[in-house]
Amino acid sequence: MTAYHLHLAHLYGDLLNTYSDVGNIIALQYYAKQMDADIDVKVISIDDDFNPDDFDLALFGGGQDYEQLVVSKDLPNKHDAIDKFINEGKPLLAICGGYQLLGHYYIGANGEKIPGLGILDHYTLSQDNHRFIGDITIKNEDSGQEYHGFENHNGRTFIGKGERPLGKVISGNGNNGEDQTEGAIYKNTYCSYFHGPILTRNGEIAKKILLAALEYKYPSADLSSQKALKIEPTF
Repeated sequence: MTAYHLHLAHLYGDLLNTYSDVGNIIALQYYAKQMDADIDVKVISIDDDFNPDDFDLALFGGGQDYEQLVVSKDLPNKHDAIDKFINEGKPLLAICGGYQLLGHYYIGANGEKIPGLGILDHYTLSQDNHRFIGDITIKNEDSGQEYHGFENHNGRTFIGKGERPLGKVISGNGNNGEDQTEGAIYKNTYCSYFHGPILTRNGEIAKKILLAALEYKYPSADLSSQKALKIEPTF
């Protein structure tokens, strides 16, 4: 029997899962077991209430423009709850479309301006008849760790106040192909364009997310063994 229990909210998981980002949930559950924890998952979709106090971590996955447009119309109903979740420091992983929708807005491939939550200070523009596609490697400047993934996005995201990049691009395009940044970190929210999915190839990020969730929920627990967990490379 595991010592720790975590509840994960899969935000719009029935709509924003085009790129098999559910693999990130499988990776989190895999590493959680090694940290003596288990994870229950609940999909929070259109018209569902999202109570941030009921969850310990969250995933906001990616989709195509149509699904993102549908989701964007429901987002105002969840703005305050997601804002509370993020700013209290609970961990959230946002991939591609989820990343874009946490910002102020993004411009779809057809030129439509789709509003986001505006909780994070970034915005996303589109490209004309072009996408960033291919393998990508970045280096996190805080930890010195290299992260490996696969990017496939039309959007060009520019991060803003209070955000720092998930990493500096070693090879590939990253957020916008200009400033050598990829993804964004704000408090314990991790954003990225990495598919693959990101956590199956970069277990150190999964460890950071899980530790943040455990430390928040179990502030008095001795998590020294969890912190000492060695993550073997999978790339």
